Parts: sequence; structure tokens; C-alpha cells
Amino acid sequence: MSRAGTQGWRGPAAVLAAGALTLTVSLGIRHAFGLFLEPMSRDNGWTREVFAFAIALQNLVWGAAQPFAGRLADRRGAARAVLGGSVLYVAGLLLMATAHGASALALSAGVLVGLGLSGTSYPIVFGAISRCTAPERRSLATGIAMAVGSLGQFAMLPGALAAIDAIGWAGALVALAALGATMAPLSAALRERPSTAGVATGGGAREALAGALRHRGFWLLSFGFFVCGFHVVFIATHLPAFLADRGLGPRAGAAVLALVGLFNIGGSYCAGLLGGRMSKPGLLVGLYLLRAAVIAAFVLAPVTEGSAYAFGAAMGFLWLSTVPLTNGTIATLFGTRHLAMLGGVAFFFHQVGAFLGGWLGGRLYVATGSYELVWWISIALALLAALVNVPVREAPVARAAGAPEPAA
Repeated sequence: MSRAGTQGWRGPAAVLAAGALTLTVSLGIRHAFGLFLEPMSRDNGWTREVFAFAIALQNLVWGAAQPFAGRLADRRGAARAVLGGSVLYVAGLLLMATAHGASALALSAGVLVGLGLSGTSYPIVFGAISRCTAPERRSLATGIAMAVGSLGQFAMLPGALAAIDAIGWAGALVALAALGATMAPLSAALRERPSTAGVATGGGAREALAGALRHRGFWLLSFGFFVCGFHVVFIATHLPAFLADRGLGPRAGAAVLALVGLFNIGGSYCAGLLGGRMSKPGLLVGLYLLRAAVIAAFVLAPVTEGSAYAFGAAMGFLWLSTVPLTNGTIATLFGTRHLAMLGGVAFFFHQVGAFLGGWLGGRLYVATGSYELVWWISIALALLAALVNVPVREAPVARAAGAPEPAA
């Protein structure tokens, strides 16, 4: 049992609860951005590409900043990263509420919110939780955190839609900023007491990063994460507009995204639970194959409210189940000492995919008048992600102090 386990439930429980609530707020707000595409574009006279580019930029900034935020959390603790991230997040939401030009939208929704997310999302939270949790419970603990965080994605959609209807999109963004401010006090509880379990010995952050980048399994996991990011941001940003194009009202889009969040609770929990008992790379292969099947069925079937709701439920179960499995595999390979940084590097690839999913959705829609091509790209990428995870081996990298990591 880890040293954290001998300190009683209070220490690890506080970190788990605070981390899960931080994810609830951070990811819940981010999940609602797709609802603002249509009203902001209409009122400001933008094409869909303007909003799509800002959200794509947000994800790219988020990914580029994530390794640095992770390094800060590894060195100085998750509390500082979450506090700084929450301040930037709130500033971005408030500026977004006053954005009437493409540049202002890119700065607010793109740069500031992206930087804020890098300090308040899963690489930071999972690093803190993993350092406080015994290895045999680590996958379950991160799955629980992801499941609770998914509750925000479910609850935020109806609330955000109601706020847009009642006080307009600008007022709704101010309300979300007020909610985002609650992450600041939560950061105080994220002063984890690290366990030495699973921590790689020898070498600092630079050596850990160099070793990971020499490891084939790390690159394959990162590519799979790239595909996850493409799917998540394309669907979250463009699905409401896609359904509106097919004759379904804005409430249908909000309901489908809410279902994604609701079923993600069960999916994330199951992924965390099964990841402690089965091969995590093997589970990732299955998840990506199921994503390809679900998207193909949705694209090929007539789009109705029923098919849209079924898609939301099925895709929701697979939505962020990749996150505890990918981070858990990285922790198994390299230990937890530099997990927030290494998880942040893998997450950068996730966000490059997110940038392409968000931007390409808008760009190809403007070029072709349809999202059909992007849906088929999503299917092909899911199949490729399943394929690249097949050779990943979930085995700790054994090395002497200062020795290079062996290739997978």
C-alpha cells in the first residue's frame, strides 16, 4: 500500500473530490461552447468557420500549454496550476461575452480559455490523484474523477441553453464565468501528499521526457489520443449545427450533447474499473473500433431525433473513456513522478487533433455545404487509432538510474 494509503481516507479523498469537481466545472463549461456557435455567428454576421477557428485555436493553445502546466504541477503542486488556470479561464469567458469581431473571439475563446483549460483539466488532476493513490487503485480513481467530471457535461447543457434563451449568449457567458470562478477555491484542496509508489527513480524531467519520446508505445498512444481529440471537438462543436441543418431544433442538439455527458459518466467509470483488471491498450483498441461503428451507423441511417439520441448515448459511453486508459498506461510505463508533464505531452497530440476536428469541420462545411466528408474522415481515423494501439505493451519501463528508456 502507498504511503498515502496509510494516512487514512481523508487525504486521498480530498484530492479526488476537489479534482473531480474541478473537472466538472472546467469540462462542463467547455462542453457547452457548441451551443454558442449559431447565436454568436448569427448576431455578429460570421460564417461558421470564424467560430470554429476560435474553438480550434482554443484546443491547440490548450494542448501546447499543457506540458508546461503539467511541469508546473509536477514541481510545485497541482494547486498552483489550477488556481492560475481558473483565473485565465474566467478572464477568457468574460472577454468572450463582449466579443463582436473575429480577433476578439480568437483571443478570448481561443487563447485565454485555452490557457485556462491547460491548468484545470485532466492531465493536472490525474497527476495529483495518481500520486496519492496506490497503483492497484489508480485506474479506478481516475475513472471516478472522469465520471464525476462528466456530470458537468451532462448538467451544463440544459443550463447553458436556458441561460441563452433567457438572457442571451453574452449574459450566459458571464454566468458561466461566475461558475468558473468556483475552481479557484477548489485548488486549495489539491495540495496532494505524493506517494512514492510507481515513481520512476533516477533522472529529472528532461530525462523522463527524452525517455518517453524514445519509446514507441508513447508515440502510438499519443496518435490514438490525436484521434480522440478530433472526434470530441468536431462533434461537440458542430453536432448542434449539423442537427439543425437536418431540421431538428436547437433543443435537440443540446439534448444530444447532454446525453453524451450523461453516458460518459458510466463509460469513464467502466473504463477506469476495467483498466485495473484488463489490458488498457487492448481496451483502447476496442473503444476506437466501437467509435468507428457508432459514427458509421449514425451517418448511414436517416437523421431523426431518435437516431440522434441513440448516437449521443452510444458516443457518450465512448467519449472520454480513452482518457483514464491512456493516462493510466503512461503511468504504468513511466511512473507518476512526471505524469502530469508526460500526460500533457500526449495531450498535446490530442489537442492537435482537436484543432483539426474543430477547424476542419467549419472549413469543409463552408467549402462543400455539408459535414459528410468530415464524418467519413472521423470513421477512417477511428479505425487507424484502433490499429496503432494493437502493438502497445503495458509494462513498466525498467531502467537503472540515468539509463535510457528501452524502446517498446
